[in-house]
Amino acid sequence: QVQLVESGGGLVQAGGSLNLSCVASGRTFRSNAMSWFRQAPGKEREFVAGVDWSGDKTAYLDSVTGRFSISRDNSRPALFLRMHSVKPEDTAVYYCAVCRFEFAGSRAEYEYPYWGRGTPVTVSS
Repeated sequence: QVQLVESGGGLVQAGGSLNLSCVASGRTFRSNAMSWFRQAPGKEREFVAGVDWSGDKTAYLDSVTGRFSISRDNSRPALFLRMHSVKPEDTAVYYCAVCRFEFAGSRAEYEYPYWGRGTPVTVSS
């Protein structure tokens, strides 16, 4: 059974940093892109960052470019999101997801068959 488990969320002050992790079990995803999505209270879920199967190519939501960094470790397998200079508008539940394709940057949720349950991030002003 495939499982994605996120961790690392919590409360952080604006301007601070947070590191999210997602560990996959049940199968390897070496041929699949992986992404982080988030859903803020009262809003639709949105794509935040994606990385291709190799870890070489990445894609980001414009508002997090330069502040967030996505990476992966295919030996585990695991996905990471380093968040720097966080803002109150980054407050959301963050989800790890595995794409059916190998390329990074797909923003369509229907292209992600596997999802974690999410880890909440709250940024205080």
